[in-house]
Amino acid sequence: MSRLFSKQKALWLLLIISSLLASLFLQVEGFPAAFLLGPMLCGIVFSLIDERLAVPHPFFLCAQALIGCAVAESITATILVSIVKDWAVMFLIVGSTVLAGALVGWILVKCRTLPGTTAAWGSAPGAASAMVVMAEAYGADARLVAVMQYLRVLVVVLTASFVAHVMIVDGVPAAAPAAHQLFSLDMGSWQTLLSTLTVVVVGGFVGYFLRIPAGAILVPMLLGGVLHAGGFVELYQPLWLKACAAVVLGWYVGLGFDRRILISAFRLLPRLLLSTVLLIILCGVSAWLLVDILHTDPLTAYLSTSPGGLESMILIAMGSQADVPFVVAVQTLRLFVVILTGPAIARLICRYA
Repeated sequence: MSRLFSKQKALWLLLIISSLLASLFLQVEGFPAAFLLGPMLCGIVFSLIDERLAVPHPFFLCAQALIGCAVAESITATILVSIVKDWAVMFLIVGSTVLAGALVGWILVKCRTLPGTTAAWGSAPGAASAMVVMAEAYGADARLVAVMQYLRVLVVVLTASFVAHVMIVDGVPAAAPAAHQLFSLDMGSWQTLLSTLTVVVVGGFVGYFLRIPAGAILVPMLLGGVLHAGGFVELYQPLWLKACAAVVLGWYVGLGFDRRILISAFRLLPRLLLSTVLLIILCGVSAWLLVDILHTDPLTAYLSTSPGGLESMILIAMGSQADVPFVVAVQTLRLFVVILTGPAIARLICRYA
């Protein structure tokens, strides 16, 4: 037992060191969300070495709440008014993204790649963890749904990060924080940090115990956004704290790829990759509509419609020149629409595919 514990500690130490080096390399190269991508890629490698490695659930919930509160820092009353003004277009874009996921699921069933419920939940462009839980409740193969969802998250995050890296808004690249800024122990005023952590703890606690889908990120984001936009509190997180949240999220996604699931789904991998690429292309059409109708900048439109994890897209948007509140609004709306319509879409795919 002690030998196993020592091995676990050694692997975690190696994972921390390799994740830090990978993140710094990506940061120097100018990739957005470098402290998400580096740990995620390292997590995939270490999950194949020892699949017992896993991020403790409380750490994951804390990371979600910190990310949600970080988004709330950028929400103002002016931004909320602009979001309300464009709600109809947002619903149109979200609807097209959900239909794209349903179309991909229908194709997978039609080609006899997967059974109906598994294909429907696996191709649903919602939060991966929520889709796996709901899929199991509705009788789908949770393992294959997990493979499809986390494979989609991985491909979408890598693609979105590359797009954000090469895409320049208004001809000016986004400035990445310098290393000394990331490791600065500047805490801001203690009152501001205390109020921020209060929102994180209260919002995360409420979101988790009320069993709201992605509640650990959504409730702190909404609570902090209302308080911040209304001028009731000032929110602030030092860069090192935001980086820690991104690292934990990267590990959570990367370590979710265990060897057992990957081997069982290996023969389906080419088709699953093809379906993921097809979904990204269809969502890219939604992004084009967003640019054409609302004249949104291409990077914001792409990140708003990308079918990746809510937290991942938020971190990439925060690390680039995208309109963060707009990305958050569209991605959050998509999450709720997918959760509400998921069972009905699964039934339709099973009936007509």
